[in-house]
Amino acid sequence: MVQGSHRRARVMGFVWAIVDAVVWVLAIYVTRLILLGFSVGVFSTGLALAAAVAFVAHLVIGHLVGPYAAGHIRRSFDEVLALTVTVLLNSIGLFAWSLFHEGMIPRGTGPTAGASALIVMFALRFAVRTYRAHRTRERAGERRALIFGSDGAGRRLLHNVIHDESSKITPVGLFEDDRSKQRIEGYRRLGTRQNLAAVAMRTEADTRIIALPNADSALLRDLSERASEACLEALILPPPREIIGGRPTPGDLRRKPVHLDTSMIKRQLTGKRILVTSAGGSFGSELCRQIAQFEPGRLIMLDRDESGLQATQLSMTGHGLLESDDIVLANIRDTEALTHIFECTRPEIVFHAAALKHLPLLEAYPLEAWKNNVLGTLNVLEAAARVGVEVFVNISTDKAANPTSVLGYSKRVAKRLTAGFAACDHGRYVSVRLGNILGLRGSVVHLFREQIERGDPVTVTHPAVKRYFMLIPEACRLVLEAATIGREGEVMVPEMEDQVKIVDVAETMIRMSGRHDIEITFTDLRDGENLGEELFAQEEGRRKTEHPLVDSVGVPPISTTQVTSTSFLSHHAAAAWMGGEATTAVHHQAVAG
Repeated sequence: MVQGSHRRARVMGFVWAIVDAVVWVLAIYVTRLILLGFSVGVFSTGLALAAAVAFVAHLVIGHLVGPYAAGHIRRSFDEVLALTVTVLLNSIGLFAWSLFHEGMIPRGTGPTAGASALIVMFALRFAVRTYRAHRTRERAGERRALIFGSDGAGRRLLHNVIHDESSKITPVGLFEDDRSKQRIEGYRRLGTRQNLAAVAMRTEADTRIIALPNADSALLRDLSERASEACLEALILPPPREIIGGRPTPGDLRRKPVHLDTSMIKRQLTGKRILVTSAGGSFGSELCRQIAQFEPGRLIMLDRDESGLQATQLSMTGHGLLESDDIVLANIRDTEALTHIFECTRPEIVFHAAALKHLPLLEAYPLEAWKNNVLGTLNVLEAAARVGVEVFVNISTDKAANPTSVLGYSKRVAKRLTAGFAACDHGRYVSVRLGNILGLRGSVVHLFREQIERGDPVTVTHPAVKRYFMLIPEACRLVLEAATIGREGEVMVPEMEDQVKIVDVAETMIRMSGRHDIEITFTDLRDGENLGEELFAQEEGRRKTEHPLVDSVGVPPISTTQVTSTSFLSHHAAAAWMGGEATTAVHHQAVAG
């Protein structure tokens, strides 16, 4: 598909180059007739030679510096600037040529023909864009959408919806409270939010796109409620920092905004001593930033990565001096160090985000998964229980629902350990099951971006592989919400959009980069990897919670002694089990209990 797009882009560039060069020939012909008062013949040797020079010069200049270069992004300001420079250089060259070949064409032919040609070139592009916009309206898309928000990101989104042939959204009109904005990309403003229902009925719209990435929660809630009253599905454009490639596309739209009960979260977090493990990681650092907004009494940030801790402190305080007692360097595998830290800080709330997460490496080194994800989690749980923690939140993964990999098995045991502490300790212990989080170090977004920047092929394991995706800020907000509503021992499962094909993410990033020389290669599925993921295991009982975007499931607890007893599983047996080499009986005992 990407190779096809590359070929189409090159063909379209060639077609536009020929069209623009022909426009130059016609402009020279018409200009000569006007300047000489129609007193000369239609054709002459000088005219033909000048036209040939302009034709060839436009193709050469346009290919080198103008809008026909291979990596050029058409339908952009860059195209306008490049086309103008190309015509200007050709005009100057034609004027200089007329000085040295006096009598062939009038000296004013170059500037006059250049200005005329440029106007015609822009007019042709405008006509093509208008035709495409009308064709998009008539396209049988899956959704007929009214779009609210026409500034910045909204304009770019509408532009991409129109020109993306794979888009399943058909715009039918705009909604804008600002009455001065009447038409964008050929689409009219049909009204304000007050008359949404009537216009939706008249246009047969079934979707409303809220293209206001920086809107406050009150406005988003009002717009969503009005869309619901009009029987429209509301799609939300997320903040710019959460958009892949920085340019909004139809694939960035979400079904629902995440509305937090900030009053409940504030009551739980404000003034409390809170500890976050893996605070130097991408997810843990964002979690710390969001927690800090609720003014905790103390925020202890723990990680074994000193550079990560410094980056987190820099993002929160503006400096990375690492002199604060709240910056703690420790490894969750170190039982003695964790015990000392917890006794000194005595946290009331713990968010446990530390884990090894790379599936292929854990398949190769299963004992590391056992030591870190299982025993490391056990160390944090025991240290928290000793100081009487009030709330313990364990960050889990969708790969633990029906595990087929070492990562999934290890996180499932960690989740069952958390439920085990909930059964015997007075604190509230919950887990939160998240999908793949875009933006984490090592995520596909970072990998694809680096490959694209280097000009290397983008590697995808399989054309059909797909995953649930969340963005770091969204996932952190739901973790905070789950910490307030989760019951003892439960696993909170946020609602997620449909699974997204990894190859679609790759194609979007390549397209948004503006490069047409990047290919996609498939490397085949790795050990323990599935084509898709599941959010719920068959044996789990699913229930609704107070939050419309969060469900919960039960999980069978497992005790500390079951994990640490040598009669249950030695370290070497654990490595074999995590590597998938154990018998079915051991699998059943370790995972199902």
